[in-house]
Amino acid sequence: VIFHTPIQYSKNTRGGENQFSSNFINSSMQMETNFLIPFFTIFIQLMATHVKPQIIESQLNFPTCPATDPALNYRPVIGIVSHPGDGASGRLNNDSDVSYIAASYVKFAEMAGARVIPIIYTEPPEIINQKLNLVNGIIFTGGWSKKGLYFEVVKGIFEKVLEKNDAGEHFPLLAICLGFELLTMIISKDNNILEEFSASHQASTVQFVENIKFDGTVFGRFPPVLLKKMSTHCLVMQNHRFGISPERLQANNDLCGFFRVLTTSVDKKNKVYVSSVQAQHYPVTALQWHPEKNVFEWGSSQIPHTEDAIQVTQHVANYFVSEARKSSNNKPATSKVLDNLIYNYSPSYAGKVRGNFEEVYLFTPRPTLSSL
Repeated sequence: VIFHTPIQYSKNTRGGENQFSSNFINSSMQMETNFLIPFFTIFIQLMATHVKPQIIESQLNFPTCPATDPALNYRPVIGIVSHPGDGASGRLNNDSDVSYIAASYVKFAEMAGARVIPIIYTEPPEIINQKLNLVNGIIFTGGWSKKGLYFEVVKGIFEKVLEKNDAGEHFPLLAICLGFELLTMIISKDNNILEEFSASHQASTVQFVENIKFDGTVFGRFPPVLLKKMSTHCLVMQNHRFGISPERLQANNDLCGFFRVLTTSVDKKNKVYVSSVQAQHYPVTALQWHPEKNVFEWGSSQIPHTEDAIQVTQHVANYFVSEARKSSNNKPATSKVLDNLIYNYSPSYAGKVRGNFEEVYLFTPRPTLSSL
């Protein structure tokens, strides 16, 4: 607190101007100083008395972080199987033995807290099998190939997924678009079971099967309002020419015994097809639609990029990686994981050359980076 005394002026006889009396100014400044110093000293003492204990107390009472769940693996690694071609109709690499993984699948796994190891389908079987022991889950991507070496490799990996789960290891699989179609062929043991649909470059809704229970499925943690919007808003991206109708799936004992149908969708000609299924006894999910595109792909104007569509992608990724975290017994040596991660490769910008994806990772047969 500072007290001020009214300032007095005196007449300067030379210039006739008002000026401060120097004696008064000196006196006034001394009075202010005399009042200020005691109050400033008291203020500092009060601060030292009250603030310091508060700082010490806050330092001694940090919130306790809960212990992590020992039953979960918080460093999951996902294996993504490469697909024949360069993802850009040969404009990036036209070698007959090149294969690719769209970077959107890699980012999809990473956005939920996982790392990725590429499972290059042209690698020797022993290398593929060894890589399967480094990962905690598998993604089968979209694409077009349904025969030859690629089909046989996908079939062999699917059998390994079932074997691992039968042996007690929780080992999830997410099959997207072509991946869904391949599982349909493999499980039914019928390579001609697929039907033609008109669903290329189409944003669509999904219709949930009546009385379906979402617990334990890919939709289990979706907010109810988002589930409702998925049935009324075009929040998922379809891009396929083949699929399977609910009637044909239910008519096949192997398929209906393995899967339960979660959703259906309608193509451009109003034909209904199965768009989401969940295995009844395995952590295997298959989607005819593309959850990864909403966030990471821009090549088609039909890809939904609304906030709701982004949430759909995030929830699917979270679900799948949360399943991979249950693979707690598979924690291989760090050096082997690092030697095989996707970070050992660089993506190519495919969107600039009118490719099907924004970015792709390309793989050609060569001595593997692996130290397995």
